[in-house]
Amino acid sequence: MALALKALLGAAAALLIAVLAASRNYVIAGLVPLFPTFALIAHVLVGRERGPQALKATVVFGLWAMLPYAAYLLTVYVLADRLPLWGTLAGATLLWLLAAGVLILAWSRWQGA
Repeated sequence: MALALKALLGAAAALLIAVLAASRNYVIAGLVPLFPTFALIAHVLVGRERGPQALKATVVFGLWAMLPYAAYLLTVYVLADRLPLWGTLAGATLLWLLAAGVLILAWSRWQGA
């Protein structure tokens, strides 16, 4: 039942993005994916399973995790006029993957120190 609810929420978000993208308020479509659906799920699970200290660590990592997303957005912005749509999105996604990998490595080294 919980899995079906998560799938329904994801489908509703995708539908809302599609409707907003076609409307005169199309820029709001960029806000919908940032609703903390998955963060809420992660925070409930971590908080319940591991307690407040682990929850706080998860939140701090989540704040740092905005850097790969910012890199993705900046790359889309820079490449949007230079490459076709799919090239722009592929390049931005590759940069997100690289930035996320660097973040994970840096976090694991910092936590291990």
